[in-house]
Amino acid sequence: MPALSLVALVSLVSTVFTKQLDAHPPQQQHQHWAQICSGNPTNRIRGCDRYGCGNFGADRHGGKEKHAGVDVICSDGATVYAPFSGQLSGPIRFFHNGNAIDDGVQIRGSGKLLTADYCVKLVCIHPIRYHGQIRRGQQLGKMLPMQKVYPGIISHIHVENCDHSDPTHLLTPAVPPLPQQDGRWAAVCAGNPTNEIRGCDKYGCGYYGAPRRSGKGKHRAVDVICADGATVYAPFSGQLSGPVKFFHNGNAIDDGVQIKGSRFCVKLLCIHPVRYNGAISKGQVLGRMLPMQRVFPGITSHIHIENCDHSDPTSNLERGKGQ
Repeated sequence: MPALSLVALVSLVSTVFTKQLDAHPPQQQHQHWAQICSGNPTNRIRGCDRYGCGNFGADRHGGKEKHAGVDVICSDGATVYAPFSGQLSGPIRFFHNGNAIDDGVQIRGSGKLLTADYCVKLVCIHPIRYHGQIRRGQQLGKMLPMQKVYPGIISHIHVENCDHSDPTHLLTPAVPPLPQQDGRWAAVCAGNPTNEIRGCDKYGCGYYGAPRRSGKGKHRAVDVICADGATVYAPFSGQLSGPVKFFHNGNAIDDGVQIKGSRFCVKLLCIHPVRYNGAISKGQVLGRMLPMQRVFPGITSHIHIENCDHSDPTSNLERGKGQ
């Protein structure tokens, strides 16, 4: 091949490759992990049950330790997929007692073009194999029978970063499912794509105007159902400010944040935001739901959403059943 033609070919390949990298930089490709368990497309995180809570940092051993992983909901026997591409190693024994769920595997990303630099342990699953390469979204194994060991628990895969950092932001999509194209607000909580409002329970009702203080007051907000530990999204774009304290007693859910946009201003309470200040876009991860069951056992866990002018936010929250 003539030297000039070879140079031209190399230049062409280099240009194409550079454009591909610009469009998909190595560390930016697949910023969020793939679905891990069949039946849970958004990697919804276990809330709280009688065994504890599934969010990162939840209390363990009577508060003496913290949860170093995240529990992704998964039915016993369900198919498990690789969250990213990488190298398998194992087995991983979490309980070290040979019980029915004492199995798992580690995946370490290579840091090459199609894989970011990740390392994670997935526990309470039986992998197809413990060694070799696996690709993002490829079948990894199956969920083990957790109900045999912990009857009544919310069955889940324990997902733990090798460096014990929080994997929550990687597990959840950058935008919630079914994004709206109209002026209505985005889905506020993972697992509740229609912003379903809390009904009535022994603590009261969640709709706007519901009685409070034995009928002496009215609910000037709306309670959007949200499982403890679930990811919370910004309903619209705006500027954050906070913290916002509702109970003023420092309990486990006494946290929140305000978002002020060009058309709306709202306070979202009983959540812990990623940050209290700065700009945020509609559908961006705002934070996570706090452990409401710890404060009000048996309540329908929810985010308290209150317009800054105390008007009714219901029409903005309604996204339409089945849309």
